[in-house]
Amino acid sequence: MAWDTTRPVPWQRLIRDWLIYVAIMTVVLAIVYRDRLTAGLIGGLLVSGPVFVLMGALLAKLGYQRKTLKQLRRETEERAAAKAAEAGLPRAAASSSRARPAPTKRTAGGGNRPGQRKKR
Repeated sequence: MAWDTTRPVPWQRLIRDWLIYVAIMTVVLAIVYRDRLTAGLIGGLLVSGPVFVLMGALLAKLGYQRKTLKQLRRETEERAAAKAAEAGLPRAAASSSRARPAPTKRTAGGGNRPGQRKKR
């Protein structure tokens, strides 16, 4: 896509994502470099902030927007409902698209219960 100055940039989301990244990486670096943790490692994390935010802003202006987990879940549900409608199934059957297997001798439906011992 082309550059569009009217596209919004999700600044809060970019900064929040970077802060989460810094928090996780600080813990990882503290564990991995327990005895050799230097100011250079922490400085590198802090320098990554402007780079991450500016790259995210650039991508947003070019038209890239990541989907939220809520949007991904909604799309999955819509696809399942469309598949169920195609097959002529009611909506409740769409969530469990696989039928239960028939009981066998190895499952509880096939008489796999231990025998009763006679009491003396």
